[in-house]
Amino acid sequence: MSTKRVLRCVCEGAVFVAMALVLSYIKIPIGMSFGGFGGSIDLVMIPLVLFAVRWGLGWGLGAGLIFGALKYFFAAGFAVNWQSMVLDYSVAYMAVGFAGLFKNRKWGLVSGGLVGCLVRFAVHFVSGITIYAQYMPEEFMNLTMTNTWIYSLLYNSTYMLPNTVIVIVAGAALSHPLRKYIKREDLAA
Repeated sequence: MSTKRVLRCVCEGAVFVAMALVLSYIKIPIGMSFGGFGGSIDLVMIPLVLFAVRWGLGWGLGAGLIFGALKYFFAAGFAVNWQSMVLDYSVAYMAVGFAGLFKNRKWGLVSGGLVGCLVRFAVHFVSGITIYAQYMPEEFMNLTMTNTWIYSLLYNSTYMLPNTVIVIVAGAALSHPLRKYIKREDLAA
C-alpha cells in the first residue's frame, strides 16, 4: 500500500473511531435493568464495521482495539478488574474488526457485520463465564441460574442480539449507496 493510501486509511480510521465514540454516548442501557453490570444498545459498531469492510482485517482490528480503549476511558466504562477492562472493551471491540474478512465481497457490510457481532459476542460470553461468573444471580429473567454458561449466554444476548440486528439492517441499507466507497473505488489508482 502506498504512503498516500496508508495516510488516507489512518485518517479515515481516526474519523470512524471518533464517530463510534460519539455514538457511544447515545445508548439504551440494558444490562443494568437486568441486574447486571453493563451492556447497551447503541450504534457504535456501524462505523467500525464500515471501516473494517473498507480497509480489511488488520486495519479493522486496530480500529476496534483503539475504540475499545477510548470507550472505556471516555464513555463511562465499567470493569470489575483489569482483565474485564481489557476483555470487555479492547478485545471485544477489536473483535468487531473481523468484519474486515469481508472486504471486497458482495454484501460485505451485512456479512461482515454479522461476523463482527458474533465474534464480539463470543468475547463477552467468555468474559461472562470467567470473570463475571462469581456475580451470577440465583435468578435471571425469571429463570433459576445454576450454570454460568447459560447465564452468560442470556445476559450478553440481551444487548448483543439487538445490536446485531441494528448492524445488519444498517449494513443492508448502506450496501448499495456506499458500494463504490466500500470497494474503495473512490481512491485514485
